[in-house]
Order: sequence, then C-alpha cells, then structure tokens
Amino acid sequence: MGTVHRQESEAAFHDLPSDDVRSFVAKFRGDVVSPSDEEYDAARAIWNGMIDRYPALVARCAGVADVVAAVTFAREHDLPLAVRGGGHNVAGTAVCDGGIVIDLTEMNGVRVNREAGTVYAEGGATLGDVDRETQLFGLATALGAVSQTGIAGLTLNGGYGHLSREYGLALDNLISVDIVTADGKIRTASEARNEDLFWAVRGGGGNFGVVTGFEYALHAVGPQVYAFFTWFHADDADVALAAFRQWTETAPRDAGVLAFTAHVPELEEFPEETWDEPAIAFLGSARGESATDGEVFESLRAVATPIADMSGPMAYVDLQSMLDEDYPDGLRYYWKSIFLDELTDEVFDLMVRYNDSTPSALSTIDCWHLGDAVADVPQDSTAYWHRDQPYMLTVEANWEEPDDDDANVNWAREVFADVQALPVASGRYGNFPGLNEDPVKLLYGDNYDRLVEVKTKYDPENLFQTNANVPPRSGAD
Repeated sequence: MGTVHRQESEAAFHDLPSDDVRSFVAKFRGDVVSPSDEEYDAARAIWNGMIDRYPALVARCAGVADVVAAVTFAREHDLPLAVRGGGHNVAGTAVCDGGIVIDLTEMNGVRVNREAGTVYAEGGATLGDVDRETQLFGLATALGAVSQTGIAGLTLNGGYGHLSREYGLALDNLISVDIVTADGKIRTASEARNEDLFWAVRGGGGNFGVVTGFEYALHAVGPQVYAFFTWFHADDADVALAAFRQWTETAPRDAGVLAFTAHVPELEEFPEETWDEPAIAFLGSARGESATDGEVFESLRAVATPIADMSGPMAYVDLQSMLDEDYPDGLRYYWKSIFLDELTDEVFDLMVRYNDSTPSALSTIDCWHLGDAVADVPQDSTAYWHRDQPYMLTVEANWEEPDDDDANVNWAREVFADVQALPVASGRYGNFPGLNEDPVKLLYGDNYDRLVEVKTKYDPENLFQTNANVPPRSGAD
C-alpha cells in the first residue's frame, strides 16, 4: 500500500500548477520537500509509527512569513492542510495525504521575560525547549510530562501535567497567542484582542489557524522538586489503588500523583526476577512545603513492599524528561481517555484485569488525579469543557510491530468500551483521542455551539480540518 500512497502523493504534487509551485518555493525561506526528494520519508514521518501518510508537500517553515505563504498556497489550491508542531498527537493530525504539511519544527525559539514573569515560545517548541530556558530562573509554566512533546497541540487541546492541580491546564496559563488564520492574516489573540478567538483556541485544538507563538505565565518552580516513583507487585494492586483513592481526597495542591497498571520493564533499576510481571505504579511530584522530604506520599509508599522505589529530590527538568525513553519516535501508539466522576472498585478492577490481558507489555492503563486549579476555572471561560471531573482514565496501547496493530487496537477499544459503560464515565480528552473516531461534541460539551460560531467567522471554508474537526455552520462553505 505504501507504493500506492506514494504514487498518489506524487500525482497530487504534479497536479499542482508548476509555475505556482516554483513561485511558492522561490519565496519560501525554509525548505519545501516533495515526494521526489530524498528526505521526503523523513519529512513526513511523525512520532506515532502507526501513522503512514503521504503529503504532496512538506513546508518546513523558517518564520511566520513562511507560515502565511503556506496557508495561502493551501487555500488557493484547495489542498488538505496539516500542521506539525511537535508531531506528537497520537491521532496523527500532524500529517495528511495528498496535501501540504506546515512544519513548525525549526520555529522553536523561547524567550523568557523575567521581569514580567512570562515566557514566549514559538509554535514548534517542545516542553523541553521551554523548561530548559525557564528553569534558568527557577520558573516554569504548566505543561505536560514528556519533554519531547510539542507545546502547540498539548496547549490547544488542554495540557495536563505535573503542575496542573496547582496552576491549571497549559491553556489556563496562556496570556496570548499569535495565530495565522485561514485568510492568511496574522492575528494576536488575548483577553483584550480578538477575545472570541482567544476563547476558542484554549481547548478548540487546531481548528482556527496555525499558532506561531504562545505567551505563558510563569510560576516559581524548581530548580529541584520531589519526585515520587514507586512500583508494587500486582498482588498489591487492590490495597495500592484504594490508598490512591483515599490520598486524592485530601491531597494538597502542590503535590500530584498518577496511578497506572503496567508490566515491569527490563531495566537495571528493577530486580531481574520481576521483569515483565504485571505491576501497579505511582508517578508524582511535590513542590513547595510538600517537597521537603516526600512525606506527603508516605501513605502511598507504605501500602506494601515495593518492587522498586526511585523517589527522591530531582531537578525539575529531569522530572519532565524521565518518561521520554518510554515514548520513542516510531513506536506504535493508540491512546484514548475518558473522564471519571469518582474512582470506583469497578474502575480499579478493569485496570487490573485488562493489564493482565494486554498483548503488549509496553501498554499501560493510567488514572490521573485532576481537579483543584483546573476545576477553579468556569467551564464556559475557555473552550475546554471537562473541568469538573476529578479523574481521567487513559488507555495507552504501545507496541512495536505492525503485525500486532489489530490485537493492540482491539485491546484498547475493549478496555475503553467497558470503562465507558460505567455510570461514572463521560467525555473525551483531545490530546488522547484514539484516531478521532468519536463524535467531536464529546470533547466540547455545551461549548460546542459557540465554537461553531467562532469557526464560521475565522475559517468558513474549513481549511483547518485535519484535527478533531469543528465544521463551520452549514451554508458557510
């Protein structure tokens, strides 16, 4: 099939008026890669190895003017358009077949304004790029938990991480964005300028344009925090998860924990005799008063004899990158999330039972503790809707071989179907969307109709649709 798709992408490229292509390339400061170029396969590859798409052009932008040119070219030639920031959206929205990919990878500059307590980062920056600069001043903004993730998709769809319960979602920390909309205009959106657009991009994903710059508020974090990372035998799952549920009910805002079922990795940090056995683990961190000695986690640490306990003081940048090796480029991924009103025994039973049946030892089922600063923001203040639920369950199917695709995707969907049937489960999270196979309204709740209005105003032809798409109002096409 790869040969067929390549031929189709080459045909799509050759169908473009050659004079228009030459003019576009001549004025483009970055690189434009076509299917005949040697670097084409590298240019179209993204993080999720399960995604195999063939664009007609990959426009590697060197600046905002290149972004404007690429958006204009796509609009004028009615091309499918995808935007690549970090390329980490699990659904593969960073690449499309037969169209143009606007690649922001080289636009990754970060500038800290220490006096204002803000940081400005270009649309191709990763979490690691931002943390590296802000931690020079003992500052951070609320982002995710894997340093190789791009800030763009993470922020536009929400952005949970180690700091969420204290400082909110990544999008809650936005002060402004610079965005190229479908008409090729460069707009700044904030609480004071283009307020409707600013409301929409905070949770509405890539539906409204190419965000070329993000301005975030900074907070005093690090340079050292307390990391909590402890693994227990699967036989201890019941007592461990019950302790986790109890811990979340009184946890301070400056500490957070993620509980997950997994299999013990074949790493020297773990006793060799436990490798590949099912397990339950906690990953968390604490700052401020809770970070002194990790005592805030003692009730979780003491539930049983651990397989391994890697907790202790750690540089914040190391905490942010400690999971990077678990999510390498080219591995195959299928992730879906659903929010939970409470942690019931049925939820825990599903986590343990499906961990035993997973076809891949690399897969996990994760339970996120949310709430606090995220829930403080009214649901209609931004496009992001699912603020009131205190927990989120994520099914992470991770595997290596293409021949195992069906087995792993089916496993993840079975887990999800059983969780979805529980009365405590609802909604979806835009950064872990499977392959965007669910109705988009599940992401946006009562904010959906307002999003349609903003979409109709700024993108009436639905140029930006390679995402969890919010179509413009009928008749606007």
